[in-house]
Amino acid sequence: MSIKREKFIRLTLTYLVILVMFAIILYPLAWIVGSSFNPGQSLSGSSIIPKNATLAHYKELFDLNQSAYLHWYWNSLKVSVATMLLTVILVSFTAYSFSRYRFVGRKNGLLTFLVLQMIPNFAALIAIFILAMMTKLIDTHLGLILVYAGGQIPMNTWLMKGYLDTIPKELDESAKMDGAGHLRIFFQIVMPLATPIISVVALFSFIAPFADFIIASILLRTEKKYTLAVGLYDMVAKQFGAEFTTFAAGAVLIAVPIAILFLSFQRYFVSGLTAGGTKG
Repeated sequence: MSIKREKFIRLTLTYLVILVMFAIILYPLAWIVGSSFNPGQSLSGSSIIPKNATLAHYKELFDLNQSAYLHWYWNSLKVSVATMLLTVILVSFTAYSFSRYRFVGRKNGLLTFLVLQMIPNFAALIAIFILAMMTKLIDTHLGLILVYAGGQIPMNTWLMKGYLDTIPKELDESAKMDGAGHLRIFFQIVMPLATPIISVVALFSFIAPFADFIIASILLRTEKKYTLAVGLYDMVAKQFGAEFTTFAAGAVLIAVPIAILFLSFQRYFVSGLTAGGTKG
């Protein structure tokens, strides 16, 4: 009886912790969503369940005569998708090289990546700004994409390399015996098996620039080139702006592409649980 009681207490405590954590995470999100439907621009009278719900703030965001929100949204999508594609390509080749080949400087290269991933991008803001000025990439989306992609390489290389190490090298050797070259092994054997980790890298490299404010605010100068984070901040920071409920509506819409991408990649995350299990 005491064992059953102990199990019951443990289970109850576990569910209580989960509920508390769920409430901590859900409450701010629910409050933002509720605020986006509240009339007026002040948050003082906002509530999770608005009394006089309105879609006026969402309509204002999509009105090009009142807001540049659609421009910011397109800029963020463009920068994030380009960063995701460039990061996946660079990280795939880099991680494959470190995982499958032994060359001079390999250990030092991995150690350098390990050190670099401990340094956040914003710690090098002055260097990034000066470099962007020297290369004339200030106020350009190309400059943002290159900075974001470069910052994603160290961490994601370690992440993908660890996964590629679990894929049996016997597959590579069998393919070589059948006459396959390095590129064919990479594209037709290793990369299909690495789809789960590629999906993870793609998701991370999309989310980071989509939600970033610091680097974008340093490099971008023109309002029509703003990304969402910079544009929304400018909306509430400018004099006599303080459009907080409109800001809340814009913040809610940020989650849409991230949620769609996550749901699209979800089946690859699940398949990753059994990937690499061919070694006997």
